[in-house]
Amino acid sequence: MAKKILVVDDMKELRMLLKQYLTQEGFEIVTAANGQEALFIARQEKPDLVILDLMMPEMGGYEFIKAYNREADTPIIILTAKLEESEKVLGLELGADDYITKPFSIRELTARVRAVLRRMEKATGEQDYLRAADIFLDRTERIVRINTKQVDLTPTEFDLLATFMAAPGRVFSRLELLNHLQGTAYEGYERTIDVHIRNLRSKIEPNSSEPKYIQTVYGVGYRFAPETHEQ
Repeated sequence: MAKKILVVDDMKELRMLLKQYLTQEGFEIVTAANGQEALFIARQEKPDLVILDLMMPEMGGYEFIKAYNREADTPIIILTAKLEESEKVLGLELGADDYITKPFSIRELTARVRAVLRRMEKATGEQDYLRAADIFLDRTERIVRINTKQVDLTPTEFDLLATFMAAPGRVFSRLELLNHLQGTAYEGYERTIDVHIRNLRSKIEPNSSEPKYIQTVYGVGYRFAPETHEQ
């Protein structure tokens, strides 16, 4: 069955271009012109992924992310014409999984879409469940619990945690983590990992300013603290 993608942008020409191209690539495409319309369509169509412009009338991309992330854990790739790093970081902090800056290559956007969707499917040969100290992760149901409390993670946060928990003690560079998430590392996007790590720590660490699970290895990257690992 074809994966369904919701394309949200106030530029009709871009919506139609992406719909035509992504349909040719084998996806089912639905579209919306603003965040309010996108919320209605997303609730009806339940897309597998959302491609979202940030600057739109009536309801912009930031507002859509805040509203929709309370209802679903659908991955979101944001489109932004803004060059300021703070604008991109804000989108990631709100729960987007990736971003691409306008103007962009449609081929690159398609590669990002495929990479995110691949991550949402259970990889063959991987353990269904991972445990470390008081963290339990279920790859099949995509559930994380700390003690008995379920923790809501975005798709990217979940996949980052699964990557760490599958290799406790291993130090991952930002580039390696991007490769795990995207399949291909895109130059200039390594710092997005820092935002996702910060978001993940805020959800799983007892004290995110003194993390005991995801530790920073200065000048290298990050690791999952080996002393928390249980077989």
